[in-house]
Amino acid sequence: MNIYVSNLSFDVQDEDLKDFFTPYGEVTSAKVITDRETGRSRGFGFVEMTDEAASKKAIAELDGATVENRQISVSVAKPKEDRPSRGGGGGGRSGGYNGGNNYNKNRY
Repeated sequence: MNIYVSNLSFDVQDEDLKDFFTPYGEVTSAKVITDRETGRSRGFGFVEMTDEAASKKAIAELDGATVENRQISVSVAKPKEDRPSRGGGGGGRSGGYNGGNNYNKNRY
C-alpha cells in the first residue's frame, strides 16, 4: 500500500521516514519529496508497505502524531493523475496591447 505523509519537518530524510513506519511492518520504500532546484524537502513524502493490515495500522496510529515538533498527517496515497505536460503550447489570445484586437487599426 502506498501511504502519503505530510507536514514533515524539513529535516526529515528518507531513512527517518522509513524508521517511523518500520515498527508497523516491512517498508519497501520511503521517499521524502524534494524541490528539484534547491534539493530542500517539500515537507511531504511517500511510504510503500507490503502488508495492507500493517499499513492501515500505521496510518491509524501515526496520523496526527507529533514527529520532530510537527503534527504529521498520514493517509492512503491517491493515484497520480495524468496531467498535461508543463511545456510549450499555450493558447488563448496573443498580441500586445489590448489582446491584439486591432483597437488602433483605423485610428489615424
